[in-house]
Amino acid sequence: MASSSTTMGNLPRGIGICTTIPDILYLPELIFGGLVWILVACTLVVPANPQGWVMFVSVFCFIMTFTWMLVFACGGHHNRGSWAAADFVYHGVAAFFYLSASVALAKVTLEKKAESNLQNYRLDISAVVFSYVATLLYFIHTVLSAIRWKTF
Repeated sequence: MASSSTTMGNLPRGIGICTTIPDILYLPELIFGGLVWILVACTLVVPANPQGWVMFVSVFCFIMTFTWMLVFACGGHHNRGSWAAADFVYHGVAAFFYLSASVALAKVTLEKKAESNLQNYRLDISAVVFSYVATLLYFIHTVLSAIRWKTF
């Protein structure tokens, strides 16, 4: 295997997280996850339970992804095989959480279509779209992390 920083088998360090696959997905995950967080926070929270789950998932994944990105950027990973496996597990859990949050958010949005004002409905629709985009990004990152993990 080549020692280039762009190969799947290497865990990146420093600015390498902006040039390697799947680590280049950290920034879009943060952007779309942050948009979900902001859009859900801007709307009327009724019913509170599904919206609360969406907020938990978006805030949790935002903070964890940012922390995970910092660990890789600062070179805090030493045992490469373990970190590659942990990267796969984290992104798999995040993809599952985001999928469950996206489905709950879409259900609530469809149910309150008739009773909410147009502005809140548009914000909710945007949050649903961005939530599914974040789910897709985390899923792609999971698959690519699994491939990288298997190359060790």
